[in-house]
Amino acid sequence: QVQLVESGGGLVQPGGSLRLSCAASGNISTINNMAWYRQPPGKLRELVATITRGRTTNYADSVKGRFTISRDNAKNTVYLQMNSLKPEDTAVYYCYASVRAIGRLVFLDYWGQGTQVTVSS
Repeated sequence: QVQLVESGGGLVQPGGSLRLSCAASGNISTINNMAWYRQPPGKLRELVATITRGRTTNYADSVKGRFTISRDNAKNTVYLQMNSLKPEDTAVYYCYASVRAIGRLVFLDYWGQGTQVTVSS
């Protein structure tokens, strides 16, 4: 089995910064794409940023220039550095990974449990 565990959420004032981490563990052979999604209160889950195994990145327009996604393949970990945070960034943030388990041929989708980020004065 594969688990994704997020950390780093919390309460921050507008203009502040937070760094989210998500570590994958378990019966892992290869991790392909990783990503961060978020679900604001009363809204649908939306894509924030993606990163390939080769570290090609893509961002939602709303976070470009403020957020940076990165990964450490040796640690099976993905990060999201969030700067210049705004109240509209308030959401539950979820990490995602496409993982091939040891002994398996296909990649499956895995999600973290979510971590709350609140931007408020």
